[in-house]
Order: sequence, then structure tokens, then C-alpha cells
Amino acid sequence: MDDGLIEGEDGLVRCFWPGNLPDYVAYHDNEWGLPVDNDHRLFEKICLEGFQSGLSWLTILRKRENFRRAFAGFDFEKVARFDDDDIARLLADPGIVRHRGKIVSTINNAKRALEMRDEFGSLAAFFWRHEPQAHERPERFTWEVLRANPTTPASVRLSKELKKRGWTFVGPTTVYAFCQAMGLVNDHIEGCHCRERNEAARAAFVRPV
Repeated sequence: MDDGLIEGEDGLVRCFWPGNLPDYVAYHDNEWGLPVDNDHRLFEKICLEGFQSGLSWLTILRKRENFRRAFAGFDFEKVARFDDDDIARLLADPGIVRHRGKIVSTINNAKRALEMRDEFGSLAAFFWRHEPQAHERPERFTWEVLRANPTTPASVRLSKELKKRGWTFVGPTTVYAFCQAMGLVNDHIEGCHCRERNEAARAAFVRPV
């Protein structure tokens, strides 16, 4: 663990944080850090990172299908129309995190997402405009770099821009976790079997405009 890596039961070396939990390993290997340009998936990711605040990501991951059912598949056109009855329904749903502030925030952010889509054409076009420049990234992404940086200058800038646009539960730490999850950065640790694959995926990815 000194280098932030573990060897899994499958013999593959990966970042330490999923341990050997099958669902967590699948998320790490098949989703985390791969570039995303689907608006509903992007909206889901940033909302779930907001719900994760104060909790573990594993808790949210294991409730994700419940969240998807509760929030109309994170179709922000539908979520933006949620009303007080929907808030009451969500607060009574034991399958999700029943936090009024985060539920209300998700509905608010859906409305802000509609505004953003109208302005930029898609959420993807907006978020990928905030990809950090090469000089802002470390030459080697190590465990020391990861644990020392809960935020980055790019995530601070993006957080400020989102807040200016009326989004909530989008502090810089939450936004950095979102950037890691949706592939705006590749934060698999050097030596993880996913890192080079993600670099290749990012190199081939066509940035939305």
C-alpha cells in the first residue's frame, strides 16, 4: 500500500481504493476515469458526487440503481419538473440518501442544466471546456500526488463557475471527484492496470464542442 496499489484476487494490479469488493472493482476497472460525453450520465455523476458528500462512495454506488429509478434516470428535463410531491416521495424512499438539501439541490441543478444545455448545446460541451491543461497535471500520477490534492486549480475554477450559474452542492472537492469519475482527468495511479488504457481512451476521445 506504500505506493497506493494492490494486487487483486484476479492477479491484476490496481488502485487500492476498491479493495477486492467485486462491485467496487467493476466500477474502478470499467467506468471510473473513462471519458464521458452523455449528458444524462454527466448529470447523474455530478449529482451523485453531491449526494456522496459526507458519506463513502461505496454507499452511493450500491444505491445507484435506486437513485436512477427515483430521479427518472437522471433525465434533467424530467427532474427539473419535480415538485413538492416528488420531494415528499424522495424523502420517503429508503433506497436513496434521504437528505432534503441534496434532493432539492438535484432538482435545482436540473433546471440549471437545462439553461446550460441551451447556452452550450450540451452539458458535455460545457464540462469538457474545463479540461485542465497539460501543464496543470503532474508528470507522474502517484499515490503521493493523489492523497495530497483533494482539489486542483481546474476543479476550483469549475466549482466557481458552476456556483456562479446557480448550481449547488458543487464545492471544489465534489467537483474534483466528478472530474475524476467522468474522465476529465485520468487519476488512476501509475502502475494501475487501467491507467494506460484510460490514457489511450482519452487520446482517442473526440471532445464535444
